Amino acid sequence: MDSAATATAEGFVEDTYLKPRFGLIEFFRRARTDQLSLLLPELFDRNMTYSRLVFLDNFILNKPEYIEHVLLTNQANYRKSPFLRNILGPLLGEGLLISEGEFWRRQRRIAAPAFHSKRVAGFVTAMASCTETMLARWHSTAQPFDIASEMMALTLNIIARTMFSRDVSGDVEAVRRLTDVVVRLPPSLLDLFGFPQWLPRRRPSAYRRAIAEFEALVARFLAERADGVDRGDLLSMLLAVRDPETGQGMSAKQVRDEILTIFLAGHETTANALSWTWYLLARHLGAEARLHEEVDRVLGGRLPSAADLADLKWTRMVIEEAMRLYPPAHTISRTAIGEDRIGGVRVPPGALITMSPYLTHRNPKLWPEPERFDPERFAPQATAQRHRFAYLPFGGGPRICIGNSFAMAEAQVIVAALAQRYRFRLATSHTVEPIGLITLRPRNGIWVTLERR
Repeated sequence: MDSAATATAEGFVEDTYLKPRFGLIEFFRRARTDQLSLLLPELFDRNMTYSRLVFLDNFILNKPEYIEHVLLTNQANYRKSPFLRNILGPLLGEGLLISEGEFWRRQRRIAAPAFHSKRVAGFVTAMASCTETMLARWHSTAQPFDIASEMMALTLNIIARTMFSRDVSGDVEAVRRLTDVVVRLPPSLLDLFGFPQWLPRRRPSAYRRAIAEFEALVARFLAERADGVDRGDLLSMLLAVRDPETGQGMSAKQVRDEILTIFLAGHETTANALSWTWYLLARHLGAEARLHEEVDRVLGGRLPSAADLADLKWTRMVIEEAMRLYPPAHTISRTAIGEDRIGGVRVPPGALITMSPYLTHRNPKLWPEPERFDPERFAPQATAQRHRFAYLPFGGGPRICIGNSFAMAEAQVIVAALAQRYRFRLATSHTVEPIGLITLRPRNGIWVTLERR
């Protein structure tokens, strides 16, 4: 990594440069296998860091005001970086996650009513029902198992039930296999070098097969809905909604792209957040005991309802703190369209802007003792005193995750329902380690044993 581009990084002081710790080959290896390994210790308390790699200027932002500038104040000057688009574009098409400009704004307007808080409340019963089914399956479980794998299966069933009004337990292994292929896709060397986008990027054969299988799966689900009956699920809403400005609905291609986006992103990220929540609770018994007290008091042995979510305050705080330490979307990237200045520093057109929630959530200037698990950080008074862009597990600005309310309700339901019945204890023979792929996963899962309460 070249740290000597003073002219490009106008306004920098010497200690703002990213000092190379490893050679080019090692950099590429880390970028393609575990992006967390690129977050060097000296980055965590820097406001901004600059580096240049061949043709690519890269700025890492770690100050809430700078992040706000890119994601909100001057967001029109920044588009999604090519890394995510080139990886997920062939699968997700022009879904909300990666589409741009007026097309994205139109899709967001159309899809927003499906994720309104009242709609989300209507899905809580399905979330609780899927969780109860899993609990019944666990009744005779005695051996250690991977809670990350279980959370992935559960959130997949929930997204299928709420989107398609169907059970996908028979498809779980296939979807898990396909999702693994997608999540583990490395960024292209051409993107890492900053080569022009008109140069073709090669797609691995396993990815091409995964795309075909995902499309066949969704086509099967859609064929089952050819009767046009409104079942009150997410798919019915997407098919029925109209743009409030034009009166137009989504085309078949747009519906396909949004379904795959919600289906893939809607279970992967929540499953990871839940997996890390159980890991942290197993290591912090005081927080776990307070969680048990709350769910026993609020629920009294029954499954959570939408009306209970507001009273499950500690449950939510635990989940929020888990997402601070282990944000499922660990990196947010943008590309500068035109020249800009951030913190007095010139940002040239085409520069890559990297914002890492994993990094910012551990910034000691923002979070005292950042490695310490402390749900009290999300008490209302503490949250009110903190810059809103110091915490961004769902992103921020106009492109904040459209499903954030759905994800938080789902996580609260699952954590409360499971904590009523069980304690999770980490298997002593298994090491837990995060790995930065497209999402932040536990490298080899999180193996636990169950203790009945």
